[in-house]
Amino acid sequence: NFSPSDIMLITDHINLIPDNPLRGKNDPKLGPRFPDLYSCYSPELIRLAEDVAVKNRIPIKKGVYVAVPGPNLETNAEYRFLRIIGADAVGMSTVPEVLMARYLKIKVLGLSIITDMGVADATKPVNISKILKAAGKAEPRLTKIVTGVVEKL
Repeated sequence: NFSPSDIMLITDHINLIPDNPLRGKNDPKLGPRFPDLYSCYSPELIRLAEDVAVKNRIPIKKGVYVAVPGPNLETNAEYRFLRIIGADAVGMSTVPEVLMARYLKIKVLGLSIITDMGVADATKPVNISKILKAAGKAEPRLTKIVTGVVEKL
């Protein structure tokens, strides 16, 4: 139910990146060794973003983000797998930053621009210029949402 240039509110994630920014020596003054990731995307900030989107007549959808290591685009088999495990969007960032923020007890609002449909049985390669065009088309709407949320904090 997504299209290129849609904005997705991240409600949860699946982390397939093998490394973790929390590995290594822990400083308990900063956060717990094993931070709780239940509701790691702030329901309060999600509601604020939804309110801003509605007020500005910006369509916004919710979904699950899957983080992969990259730096490459996915194979057809990987797209099939990601859909099976519950992915609405896939990317190569966001989750490490969320892990650190939650470790530091910082509330998180996750937004993602859908730039490509990740069709599992595609017959043509992904077109990077189309991906960049979809991101550029969504940027003013995303900026309006983020600015509106910050103004309400």
